Order: sequence, then C-alpha cells, then structure tokens
Amino acid sequence: MRAIYVLIKCEMAKAYKVAQEAADTIEEMSELYSTSGKYDLLGKFYLDRGRDIGRFVTERIQTLPGVVDTYTIITFNAFTAGN
Repeated sequence: MRAIYVLIKCEMAKAYKVAQEAADTIEEMSELYSTSGKYDLLGKFYLDRGRDIGRFVTERIQTLPGVVDTYTIITFNAFTAGN
C-alpha cells in the first residue's frame, strides 16, 4: 500500500459536508483533518501500489459535492522514531 495526501478546497461553508461524504464513501481514506489556510481539508489515503493515483483523485475525491480544488502529495518513505 502507498500513502497519498490530498489537500481539498471546498465551497464556502461546505467543508464539514464534504468531510462526512468522504468518510461515508471513500474506503481508501485513513484520516481526514480540517485545516486552515488555502485548503479546508487534508486527507490521507492508502492505495494499492499499482493503482492510478490521478484517476483515484479525479474520480473519487474531485467529484465529491462541494469540492472545488485539490492538491495531491505523493509520499516515498515513512520515517519513525528510532529508525
């Protein structure tokens, strides 16, 4: 599995509705946080290694009602304390 992070910008006053819809419908979602700044939400998603990340983002996240923009961060390595 590979972790990706997606920053999500929502329509005004829609962040909580978008967050609930994502939690209810996207099984690949591990965590979703509300944030401040340019983007309203930060999601962590786990995808199989061969999965098309662009297709996942455009078909599963960008199509959620109330989403107006996304910014995807692809990760390489996870580091933990003591490693």
